[in-house]
Amino acid sequence: MQPTVEQDFIIGRNAVMEALRSQRPLDSVWVASGDRSGSIGPILAKCREAGIPIKETDVRKLTAKCGPNHQGVMAIAACKEYATLDDLFAKAEESGEAPFFIVCDELEDAHNLGAVLRTAEAAGCHGVIIPKRHAVGLNSTVYKTSAGAVEYVPVVRVSNLTETLKELKKRGLWVYGLDMDGQPWCQTDLTGAVALVLGSEGRGISRLVREQCDFVLSLPMRGNINSLNASVACGIIAYEVARQRLGIK
Repeated sequence: MQPTVEQDFIIGRNAVMEALRSQRPLDSVWVASGDRSGSIGPILAKCREAGIPIKETDVRKLTAKCGPNHQGVMAIAACKEYATLDDLFAKAEESGEAPFFIVCDELEDAHNLGAVLRTAEAAGCHGVIIPKRHAVGLNSTVYKTSAGAVEYVPVVRVSNLTETLKELKKRGLWVYGLDMDGQPWCQTDLTGAVALVLGSEGRGISRLVREQCDFVLSLPMRGNINSLNASVACGIIAYEVARQRLGIK
């Protein structure tokens, strides 16, 4: 039996287990807090084996999201299968360009991630990297906001962003964090292999991730607001990478 999907929800124990068995791309699995009865245990074990984030929540929240027939569990289907780091490097190699990746550090708003993906596709980025925990995944809102860019920009979801940045540096990338107290963005050479790191909407770049940044870039703020929306800041810097690579003066 095929899983029952309402929007991007897969509802009920049998449906969620079938989705896991078929290795359908899942963004996360939600379970009622404290419920480990019956098939819930095997479902959670499958999630851990596949590296799918598990979110415990109040049973009333589950009911509000997907109706009363959830049986204590639902999954949120990913709108597209996640890629690997090697996929991103392969795409850069196929294009004959130095790798250009965007890394999102705990970006939680689906509209922001969708906008980042849309900009990434337009600016020639070879892929986007997101963490598994405390961040939005490839849900239907991301798909819609990206205006179809999800189909063209591979997205990698990693367990440890800090270790991933270390690997990127070993493979020849310079890591640039975007934050308020960095050096001016327009005075930086971004023509080489580049990873741009965006912070979360409220907290910015985390301390451990910032420690892996080779440079921190900032945008001049001339108004009374001291920060920009994450996707807007990303768009400005991503197009600076594109401008420099195209040799536009």
